[in-house]
Amino acid sequence: MASRNALLKHPRIVVRSLNPTPLAVSSNLLGRCFSDEVRGPFLDRSKVTHRVVSRLKHFMNVDPSMVTPNSHFQNDLGLDISDNAFIVMCLEEEFGFGRSGPDAEKINSTNAAIDYYASHHGAK
Repeated sequence: MASRNALLKHPRIVVRSLNPTPLAVSSNLLGRCFSDEVRGPFLDRSKVTHRVVSRLKHFMNVDPSMVTPNSHFQNDLGLDISDNAFIVMCLEEEFGFGRSGPDAEKINSTNAAIDYYASHHGAK
């Protein structure tokens, strides 16, 4: 048992390289691997900003002169929670997908909407 423990404590393994050249790593191995669906291009932030602001300016309860990329739906535009839900549905229609449940409540400003749709691969 003592000799077994001694052998396991200090094993001597000789490793020989079959290829004497340094290890070359393919650039594909270093990059992330995404499916083709995820790899698609994200939308340009300036285009998303224009689309979100334009959609908000045409919303029935909003004064178009108050809409900016930094507008908060309740504080700046005077909208209530039901208006907020309707705006989120309009943006879902505009970009072809949306958020549901508690996640939709997080879109409460123009900036939050722009950030979400500009950084999501599913936006069209």
